[in-house]
Parts: sequence; structure tokens; C-alpha cells
Amino acid sequence: MKRFAFAGRICLITGAASGIGAAVALELAKRRAVLALLDVDTDGLERVAAVAREMGAEVTTYKVDLSDGGDRLDLAAEIASRHGGIDLLINNAGVTLMGTFEQNRMSDFDWLLEINLHAVIRMTKAFLPQLLARPGAHLVNVSSLFGLIAPPGQVAYVTSKFGVRGFTEALRHEIEPLGVGVTVVHPGGIKTSIATNARLSGADPDGEQAEQARRFEQTALTVPAEEAARQIVAAIQARRPRLLISKEARAGDWLIRLTPTRWWQITQRFAKRRGAL
Repeated sequence: MKRFAFAGRICLITGAASGIGAAVALELAKRRAVLALLDVDTDGLERVAAVAREMGAEVTTYKVDLSDGGDRLDLAAEIASRHGGIDLLINNAGVTLMGTFEQNRMSDFDWLLEINLHAVIRMTKAFLPQLLARPGAHLVNVSSLFGLIAPPGQVAYVTSKFGVRGFTEALRHEIEPLGVGVTVVHPGGIKTSIATNARLSGADPDGEQAEQARRFEQTALTVPAEEAARQIVAAIQARRPRLLISKEARAGDWLIRLTPTRWWQITQRFAKRRGAL
């Protein structure tokens, strides 16, 4: 499959108002891509769109709440009418939920799964006909380091990101022979607002969930979103099937292969020695 050329290609990005999504949008604007940006945060979306337009990019924005369970067929029809279809779909939008599984309310668990997993599936289903119709199209689904390893206190998030990984890898085997490239992305610690904006679920009288978010912010945020975006765009261009971003992601991938059942105890001992716990 030929390298992906961005100039003039129609690129749809979810979660484009901030973090990795915003950074990818601006990285694609540099490459003269046509941007269709989607988020529920209209203010953030318009800020990103304004910067991209200043860079010379053609941009349309769409306010969509990915938690509402919609099939996105109307959105696909609207974008097909406006642009004739898309060449690149980046399913990036994601949220997280603090607390143990015992603490988590099922309504919050379902909310996270709808955004992190079901929306990826729904968006892919709605736009797959357009991708299949465009020679050399590409699909990117953003999983996580937690789509490789499964730490406690992140059961909902881990469930969703392992789901994204499995969905993407199985789908690749179906659609790559049909001419659509597929990349699954596993970021480790990226400097975005996902931990700051995490939903606290269930009773937390001792502030344990808030402290968990604070520790994550302090210890895991290692790669700027702009650098993550550069790596994602390079992976798309090269048609890489999998991208690990950050030392944490590469170490996690190595460790889970080395010791699938003992990796958590090993990381706990290492963290205690570093004084991170």
C-alpha cells in the first residue's frame, strides 16, 4: 500500500477540541489536509478550527455528543454531501473514570464505554462505506497503554481500551486487503486534560479518587500532545499497523510479553523504589 498523502484529503477527527485530537488537527493542517473536526466542546472546537484556518486549512466543525448512542449515519450523510466522503477517520475522543469497580456507578461505567468504545465502533461503521470507496483511505483508532496492560482502579477505562485494540486489530484483517490502511495507537503518558477532567464515580469520602487523578497527573504525563500528534501523523503516512507512544507504552508492552501474570507486582516494587507510591 502506498504512503498516505495528506494534501487535499478529507480527514475526520473526533475529540478534536483539545489534547491529542487538537494537536493532530493542526499537524494535518500543516500538510494541507481538509479537516472535519468533531467534539461536544464547541468553544474548544472553534479555537482549534480558527488556528487551522489561519494556517490555510479548509475546516468544518461538528458538535456531536458521542455519549448519546447515535449511529452517526446522519453525520456520515452530511459529510458525504459536503465533501464527497472522507479519506481518513481518526477515532480519538476519550474519557476516563476514577475509582475501583466496586465504587463505580454502572451509569458512569456505561457512559465511558459509550464514548471510548461504542462510539469508535459506531463511527467506523457509519463511515466505512466512504473509506472503502476512497482509494488508499486510512482508519486510526486511539487505544491506550491501558489497552496493553490492566492496572487496578481503571477497570472501565481498561475495558474500553482493550476493546478498541481488539476491534481494530480484527477489523484490520478484514479491510486492509480491500485497500484501507488501519492503525491502532497506544499512547502512554501524554500531556492532555484527560486525567484532570476524569469523572469521579461513586462514594469517595477520603478523597481517594481525586488523589489518584493527582498522582496520575504527576507521574504519567511525559509526552507533549504535539509530539504525540507528530508520531501519529508519521504512522499514518507510513501505514504502520500499531504505534506505541512514550517510554511507558513501550515498557508496558515489553513487560506484559515477558511476564503476563506478574507485571503488576513488578511495577509496584519498582514504583516504591522510586518513591512514586
